[in-house]
Amino acid sequence: MARSAELQGSGREDTWCCLATGSSVVDFAVIFVGAYIVHSLEIKVDAHVRGYVGEKIKLRCTFKSSSSVTDKLTIDWTYRPPSSSRTESIFHYQSFQYPTTAGTFRDRVSWVGDVYRGDASISISNPTIKDNGTFSCAVKNPPDVHHNIPVTELTVTERGFGTMLSSVALLSILVFIPSAVVVVLLLVRMGRKSVGLKKRSKSAYKKSSIEVSDDTDQEEGSDCMARLCVRCAECLDSDYEETY
Repeated sequence: MARSAELQGSGREDTWCCLATGSSVVDFAVIFVGAYIVHSLEIKVDAHVRGYVGEKIKLRCTFKSSSSVTDKLTIDWTYRPPSSSRTESIFHYQSFQYPTTAGTFRDRVSWVGDVYRGDASISISNPTIKDNGTFSCAVKNPPDVHHNIPVTELTVTERGFGTMLSSVALLSILVFIPSAVVVVLLLVRMGRKSVGLKKRSKSAYKKSSIEVSDDTDQEEGSDCMARLCVRCAECLDSDYEETY
């Protein structure tokens, strides 16, 4: 009896262990599936962006989700100044755009993305050196959520003389060189036309000289014929006088 009781007890314990092990497997499967769902939303940004004072800057953010975009999708952009742990919300999106209405970025943040194409980008107008810092882009598309929040380091500087000079040089290359090529081609074409006209004028001049010489020869021939006729007439008159 005691032996059977022990076996029954051990059977219960084995059954409990099996149940416990089975529940652990289920929990592990749930955790694994949950982890897969969390990592199914991928977000990418530019790690470093360089801008210039007064020139609009685009902060790019793209995402890929295994779920279709719905009105539950949310996008949040935040800003953190250098050497500070304080964060500031500068843009929120959920079906509509909600740029910040306070702080240093007031009326300077614009939406340039398209959620149906996986684009959550924004732009900042009239940037200054004070805008330097870290920007983060957080996207949620339930049931997909982000597993990390990528950040962008923005550096705004003044345009130097070298940069301006290179811009002028680029403008010259794009504008003046094509114009110079067009002018050269026109000059070459005009030169060819002038050469052709000169050749035509020379040939016309030679032809007119020949025609003049032909006319002169004809006049001399007609004079000879007239003189010959006069001589013949004189000979006939002299013969007629001798008969008498």
